[in-house]
Amino acid sequence: MTAQPTSPNTENRNVLGQPLEPCGTDPVTGFYRDGCCSWGVEDSGLHTICAVMSVEFLEHQRRIGNDLSTPVPQFRFPGLRPGDRWCVTARNWLIAAQDGVAAPVVLASTHARTLAVVPIELLRAHAVDVPADPSALEDL
Repeated sequence: MTAQPTSPNTENRNVLGQPLEPCGTDPVTGFYRDGCCSWGVEDSGLHTICAVMSVEFLEHQRRIGNDLSTPVPQFRFPGLRPGDRWCVTARNWLIAAQDGVAAPVVLASTHARTLAVVPIELLRAHAVDVPADPSALEDL
């Protein structure tokens, strides 16, 4: 008998310390395919960054062996296009950032667990959901 995956962590918080907001439902994203970049112990890849796909990011991911454009139905993966929001791994996003092609990040939908891999300053530099009062980000 195989173990059933547990549900995502019920204390999911975003990198801003607030409750984690949904990332995307068209297509449905998340390691748990719940629309959120939720994290749980089964997600060893840390699919915790809510990224907005760009042509450059998708091409970069394909070059490093992470083809996000080609559908893989058996994993309920539709293949992504520019503009789609998707929960990407912290490691692969960081590699893209280091290579100058980081995808824009939705901070409110990016899980706090990401901070173990990617510094908040780097995420903020690529944020697309800066609050009306950006001084709120200064305390992070």
